[in-house]
Amino acid sequence: MDRRRFLHRTAVVGTTAIGAETLTATALGTEAAAAATRPLRVDIVMFDGVEELDCIAPYEVFSIASAHSQGGAKVRYVTTGRPRSVRASFGTRIEVEHRWAPAEADLIVVPGGGAYTRGEGPGIWDEIHSGVLPRALAAAPRKGLTISSLCTGTMLLSAAGLTKGRPCTTHQVAKADLEEQGGVVKNARVVDDGDLVTAGGVTSGLELSLWLVKRERGAEVATGVEGMLEYEARGTVWQAGLC
Repeated sequence: MDRRRFLHRTAVVGTTAIGAETLTATALGTEAAAAATRPLRVDIVMFDGVEELDCIAPYEVFSIASAHSQGGAKVRYVTTGRPRSVRASFGTRIEVEHRWAPAEADLIVVPGGGAYTRGEGPGIWDEIHSGVLPRALAAAPRKGLTISSLCTGTMLLSAAGLTKGRPCTTHQVAKADLEEQGGVVKNARVVDDGDLVTAGGVTSGLELSLWLVKRERGAEVATGVEGMLEYEARGTVWQAGLC
């Protein structure tokens, strides 16, 4: 039997056993319980030069989480341009079928990508210089939407003015720039400031996604995803109000 199918079957049995208890209105509150039964709508922003691991790791984590939670999740790649094939940092071609539509999302994930220290080329620098994605991000915030980023993707949020005066983090090569641009840089793997959640490092897409799964769908779902991935989240999560 396929390993993931086996792990999924095992996890679903465990989730079913505790689902009624963890999703009761008395435990979560009426509004939270209702939200937990709706699909979590996740949009991952794509552009030429995006880092493969930055976009694929979150896509897989949220997709697996969909099978572990009552409400499930709808995960999609989106682009501010026309739907097209995006060429990632190491040459992988990824078909992006959906246009940028932040009003239809509960969570936006902004990956990083490109050679940051060069200050140019495919990836976040081309996106910063064009201004299209930063302007789109600047206009996106609304009640009920969480905007997140990982690695150098946080610099796109910075270019949009979303990190100024707020706790955040990014890849180590960009931390000085992030701070200079007004971000309150925290030395943590994931920094959760409510509707703004950032993570540092290329592999931090796993930690970012697992943390958001735990926050939005609960610890049982997050540990179920970890079990299927055979991976345990690492590093510290800095969370506003608790630090």
